[in-house]
Amino acid sequence: MNNPFEGFIQFADNATLADKLFVSLQYLVPKHLLSRGIGWLAETDIPAVKNTLIEQFIRHFGVNMNEAVLQDYRHYRNFNDFFTRALVDGARPVCDSGVACPADGAISQLGTISHGRIFQAKGQHFTSWELLGGDRDLAHLFDDGLFATVYLSPRDYHRVHMPVAGKLLRSTYVPGELFSVNNATAENVPRLFARNERLVALFDTQYGEMALVLVGAMIVAGIETVWAGQVAPKRRTIEVTDYTAPLAPVSLDKGAEMGRFKLGSTAIVLFRKDCGLQWQAQPGDAVRMGQLLAS
Repeated sequence: MNNPFEGFIQFADNATLADKLFVSLQYLVPKHLLSRGIGWLAETDIPAVKNTLIEQFIRHFGVNMNEAVLQDYRHYRNFNDFFTRALVDGARPVCDSGVACPADGAISQLGTISHGRIFQAKGQHFTSWELLGGDRDLAHLFDDGLFATVYLSPRDYHRVHMPVAGKLLRSTYVPGELFSVNNATAENVPRLFARNERLVALFDTQYGEMALVLVGAMIVAGIETVWAGQVAPKRRTIEVTDYTAPLAPVSLDKGAEMGRFKLGSTAIVLFRKDCGLQWQAQPGDAVRMGQLLAS
């Protein structure tokens, strides 16, 4: 029997039947419709609905509410308000030197961009050109540079912060798919992070240009930035905003919030070859926002 997804799915050698079923179903379900429907539910402010959703989520994922500024889940306006909750001062100290991790989560992969290719999982790669929205000049900036991919699980803190201080040069919204970004999908869906909806932010930093990419995923209700508000979902066309002129400059300190996910996903950070940095983490490491990532 022919595989209807041949050329689209490359099942890993260790893929279980459950993984194969989970990944295959993602090609069939209306991911955008499902995600936007979940987004509507996550914005519901009906107390009985939103309180039940939040309470069950906290119990299922073991969310540590002692870190939150607002610890009583019943006081959140809706589920998204809870999911993007602020933390108390000092909950995520930011390293004094080097590059800070931009988000809570786990290091999916990190390393060097080799011949324009970024490692996704065993047997899976994507190109920096694809990830950055098809801009070859921008992609060439990061030839032989460094990349790190941070996966945010549902239980994690879902605000993304600046790894280093930087001035925003441009931001690009790139339309795309909404596959899940967990390990099973990363190992079995080719070019996953270059296919999903995403926001690419380019900054000028002390280490040269840095790209910080916020990747959307299935049931992610939205991506926001501190300078533009909600940037996804949007129209299905690439949108580039130049912040060098005539728009007011956007400069963010190291550790400052730059964006957030309404439901979980992935952040990818890129540095140039001549940045002089070395990674201080390994794939699979659990990480917290603010801890040393590179020096």
